[in-house]
Amino acid sequence: MIGSPIASRRFVCAHCRAFSTSRRSLVEAQAAEVKRLGVVGAGQMGLGIALVASRMAKVPVVVVDNSQKSLDKDKLLAKDVSKQRITQSEADETRSRLTATTNIDDLSTVDMVIEAVPEIVALKKSIFAQLAQICPPHAILATNTSSISITQIARATQPPAADPTDLSAASRVISTHFMNPVPIQKGVEIISGLQTSPATLATALVFCQRMGKIPSQSADSPGFLANRILMPYINEAIICLETGVGKESDIDEIMKNGTNVPMGPLQLADFIGLDTCLSIMEVLHGQLGDSKYRPAVRLRLMVEAGWVGKKCGRGFYKY
Repeated sequence: MIGSPIASRRFVCAHCRAFSTSRRSLVEAQAAEVKRLGVVGAGQMGLGIALVASRMAKVPVVVVDNSQKSLDKDKLLAKDVSKQRITQSEADETRSRLTATTNIDDLSTVDMVIEAVPEIVALKKSIFAQLAQICPPHAILATNTSSISITQIARATQPPAADPTDLSAASRVISTHFMNPVPIQKGVEIISGLQTSPATLATALVFCQRMGKIPSQSADSPGFLANRILMPYINEAIICLETGVGKESDIDEIMKNGTNVPMGPLQLADFIGLDTCLSIMEVLHGQLGDSKYRPAVRLRLMVEAGWVGKKCGRGFYKY
């Protein structure tokens, strides 16, 4: 029957599918093709982004880092090959599309660049000021920041004396916040600044999908979506530890066995890096001014001790 609830739901679902298809077509129409990618920063996140872009999107990738040691490609993908996730020929093909360099000027021919350096505002601003001068005038300038304002980073692309209404470079700035580890996690957070153009957003969305990712969009607000939710959860787990509510294993086990997450909050913090967790909590606390975002005392002490998690061999657990 036309007037039945089932018929109505079918009509609504069909309408939603049509709208979704129409919206996707509009985004694809606005998107520019990315034929060559640049990545700034050859740490865990930067290399992960570069490898996935090369393997999945099959584009040449230029990776820039000031440390030649970080750019060593010999061991890249070796673990994936040993665990039979990919074949040796696939690994070789992926590596063949990567170019490593310590010269940021080598990004002069890319269509998009993704910055993945530590969460230091001054460092990111300095890099984006350089990218605005080096990259082609059509290139998308993306950041992997997990907490810093995209609007603030975009402003750094304009010279101090420039007219703030001239958005030629700032309109091409956007955040593509990949989740760690990049080769495994499907999610990527897309954040536009006030200056970001619709074409920039469309290009970022389409390219992330080419990389096999599932994008979610967030407003340019402290912590965005993922860390606005995740970091207070981790911070509260640390407060439970420091106040004696539970031991490390008990805190992690109840969350794993009670909520079906793959790892508990303290182990997850170790994998993220306690220094990164502290940095994000400081941004949330400083910009939102709410005491619920105050970093746990134990978190700050562990960072001061240099116990920042798995990457150094010690955090809440020993590795």
